[in-house]
Amino acid sequence: MASASRTFTRLITQAKPVSSTLRYPTTRNAKSPLTRLTFQSSSRRGYASGAGGYKSRTGLYVGIFGLIAAGGAGYYYVNNNGGAITLKEGSAKETKGIFTPTKDDYQKVYNEVAKALEEKDDYDDGSYGPVIVRLAWHCSGTYDKETGTGGSNGATMRFAPEGDHGANSGLKAARDFLEPVKQKFPWITYSDLWTLAGVCAIQEMQGPDVPWRPGRVDRDVSMCTPDGRLPDGSKEQSHLRAIFGRMGFDDREIVALSGAHALGRCHTDRSGFDGPWSFSPTIVSNDYYRLLLGEKWAFRRWNGPKQYEDAGSKSLMMLPTDMALVKDREFRNHVERFAQDDQAFFREFSDVIVKLFELGVPFTSKEDDRITLKRSF
Repeated sequence: MASASRTFTRLITQAKPVSSTLRYPTTRNAKSPLTRLTFQSSSRRGYASGAGGYKSRTGLYVGIFGLIAAGGAGYYYVNNNGGAITLKEGSAKETKGIFTPTKDDYQKVYNEVAKALEEKDDYDDGSYGPVIVRLAWHCSGTYDKETGTGGSNGATMRFAPEGDHGANSGLKAARDFLEPVKQKFPWITYSDLWTLAGVCAIQEMQGPDVPWRPGRVDRDVSMCTPDGRLPDGSKEQSHLRAIFGRMGFDDREIVALSGAHALGRCHTDRSGFDGPWSFSPTIVSNDYYRLLLGEKWAFRRWNGPKQYEDAGSKSLMMLPTDMALVKDREFRNHVERFAQDDQAFFREFSDVIVKLFELGVPFTSKEDDRITLKRSF
């Protein structure tokens, strides 16, 4: 039912708003059935979630493995080390050894996430996809190249110090969404699961293929990163360069990563800001750049933080950090390039997402070992 409903909604909402002033050509991939969805504010689905964390497991998890060969099922303490899973002990101490997940095993995890994304549409605009991408982004974007701390290795957002950071408000919804997947595949670390799920969400929302590799390990509460490492939407270009420069990104990569703002929306009870960036908040596209350049933006008059709204429909928003991309000459060059060439955006977005999701991970594998997981369509 959810699938049929979503398909019908996408088909009937592809009309272009009459207020749009966009003039940039689009060259969307032939796989995409549409280039734009008309956002209907009445269809917004609310989701109340507070910040919270899971209890510390200090790198050890309890999982259930099907022991077909042993003729039964047992509970195992498992330790993930660079992709090899050590079975510490069975319920009757009957089995020990090494379980090394294959590409097929990770594909099964991907498929489970994709299935959940299709079946569970009780979130903003009918999809958990954008908030899953945000979870993967935020757990990776804490990396500091000078100290080597932070990044996707650790999944320390499970714990209150980091889970309660203002920038992570609302991400409990994404963590809870993925918990059944973790329970079904207890051998995968939260760190690998969150980033793999981010890849899945991007691909299932008609984005580019994003190569991925496992090898992240979960860490305890002592490894939580300090607050303030993620972007603050109320700032300008100097803040963007400071935040992303700390992670090792240049201007081109900063603009490419910002394209993720085509997805999702802001909430007053989380960031304080309100509204979606694009008319198609559940589709990966270059619309973010096209809208930045093609629409007229003015300060929104409201009892909230400084943000912009489009002059036509007044249903879209941009943050000060978004507008900084068109005010700054170096940033704007890339905005214009991506606005005119969605394939260039897809290529560079994929590359920079791979880099982001691997920040701070002490891989024992090589870059050539990355895998491209098959999408569901």
